[in-house]
Amino acid sequence: MKKDYRIKKNHEFSRVFDKGVSSANRQFVVYVLDKPEQSHFRVGITVSKKMGNAVVRNRIKRVLREILHEIGSQLVQEKDYIIIARKPIVDMSYKDIKKSLRHVLRVAGVWKGS
Repeated sequence: MKKDYRIKKNHEFSRVFDKGVSSANRQFVVYVLDKPEQSHFRVGITVSKKMGNAVVRNRIKRVLREILHEIGSQLVQEKDYIIIARKPIVDMSYKDIKKSLRHVLRVAGVWKGS
């Protein structure tokens, strides 16, 4: 994922948490903040230490970044997203993770795809 598409700084995460709207399912919590001055979306990914060791957490983040790379064109572009992974995702396949992420993005009202 390109640098322009990432949220890395703590104050940027805090702004999305404070002013954004959250939606959730069993596997994810997604916070969405409207940023009309941006031409593209930005994403921050959070995986708790409760999920497992660094290898497990980094694998989950890599999978989520790849899914976002695939479906990024189907998201509303002028927004910031924070995606928080929950425990059930550890045992899920790539296909199931993608399906669950699309579901929570539909619930959040930011999915433009079919």
